[in-house]
Amino acid sequence: MIEGWKETTLGEVAEIVKDQWLPGDADQKYIGLEHINQGDLQINGFGCSSSLQSNKFYFKQGDILFGKLRPYFRKVWKARFDGVCSTDIWVLRAKEGYDQNYLFYFMANPVFIDKSTGASIGTKMPRADWDFLKRSKWLFPPLSEQRAIAAVLSSFDDKIELLRRQNKTLEAIAQAIFKEWFVKFKVKGEQLKLNPKTGLPEGWTQKGLDEIADFLNGLALQKYPPENEEDVLPVVKIRELKSGITDQTDKASKRINPEYIVDNGDVLFSWSGSLEVVLWSYGKGALNQHLFKVTSKKYPKWFYYYWIMEHLPFFKSIAEAKATTMGHIQRHHLAEAKVAIPHNDFMTFANSKIKPVFEHIVLNNSQIQTLSKLRDTLLPKLMKGEIRVKREE
Repeated sequence: MIEGWKETTLGEVAEIVKDQWLPGDADQKYIGLEHINQGDLQINGFGCSSSLQSNKFYFKQGDILFGKLRPYFRKVWKARFDGVCSTDIWVLRAKEGYDQNYLFYFMANPVFIDKSTGASIGTKMPRADWDFLKRSKWLFPPLSEQRAIAAVLSSFDDKIELLRRQNKTLEAIAQAIFKEWFVKFKVKGEQLKLNPKTGLPEGWTQKGLDEIADFLNGLALQKYPPENEEDVLPVVKIRELKSGITDQTDKASKRINPEYIVDNGDVLFSWSGSLEVVLWSYGKGALNQHLFKVTSKKYPKWFYYYWIMEHLPFFKSIAEAKATTMGHIQRHHLAEAKVAIPHNDFMTFANSKIKPVFEHIVLNNSQIQTLSKLRDTLLPKLMKGEIRVKREE
C-alpha cells in the first residue's frame, strides 16, 4: 500500500443524489445521455426539461453526472450549471473528507469504468451497479493529495475548455464574415453592386455545390477487416463525428485506397441519418459509407466548408421529409445547392481574411486532442500512485 493512502469503500467516499424533478415543475436546463460526449468529459449541448415529460433528477453546478447505461461509453461530466438530468444518469457528490474534483476524475478513470458494470457485464445493455460499487474497495490518497492530483488534471481541462470557447468565437466570426460577403453580398456594411440579370455582384458566377468540391463517399469497411494487429485503422462512422475515436470504434485494414483515409483538418459530411459537417480532429481513420470526405483542387477549404454549412438546413429538411428510418440526401441535391463564386481578386482578398481564422480553428482542435490524450494517459497513473504530485498541507 502507498504510504499515506487508505483503502475504503466507494460508499464511504461518495453518495448518489436523487432530488427528483417531476413533470409540471419549472423548466430547467436538461442533460440526457445524448448530451454527454462519449469519452472526452464534455457535453455537446443541453435541452429543456419540459421537452421530455418524464421524471428527472436535479443537479447543481459542480455535481458529477455519470451515465449509468452502457458505462463503457465513459459519459462523465462535472456540471458547469444547475439543471436536471435523465434518470439514466447518476448525480454524485463527495462526502466530507473527500475532494469533489478528485472524485470526478476517479469516476472517469478507465479502471473504474471497467468495474462499474458489476454483475451486468456481458449483457446487451449493461448498467452501472451502485449496490455493487458502493461496497467495492479502493485506495484513496489524503485529502491534500486528492486536491493536488485534481489540480493537475483540471489544468488540462481548463485549457481544453478555453480552446473550445475560443474556437466557438472564431467559428462565429468566420461564419458571420462568410455570410455577410458571400450570401448578403455586403462588405463593411455596404452592398456590392449587383448584376440585375443574375442577382450576383458584378463579375461573380453561380455553380452547384458539387462543382466547387469533390464529395467522396466512404467504403463498406466491413469488407476490409484488419489482417493483423499492425494493420489497423479506426473506422470513421457517423457516430465518430461527435464522439471521436473510442474503444467501441470499429477497425479496418490500412490497405485501402489512400483517398479513403481521413486525417486532421479534413472536412467530413454525413449525408445520411444525422446530417453533420465537421472538421475532423481525431487523427487518421478510414472513411465509412454514408460519409463524404470533401476536397477541392481549386477552392479554399473554408470556402466549401462554409457553403456546406450554409446549405445544411436545406439538406436536413430533405432528409427529415423522407419516410424512411434513415433520412438522407442524394447527389442531385448537391447540384441544387447553389454557390456564389467571386472573381479572383475578391477571392484572394477573402482568403487573406478568413483562411488564418480557419487555420487557427484547426490548430486549436489539434491541441484539444493532444491535451485530452495527455490527460487520459496521466489520469490512471495518478490514481494508482505511480506518479506522485506535491501536496500542499
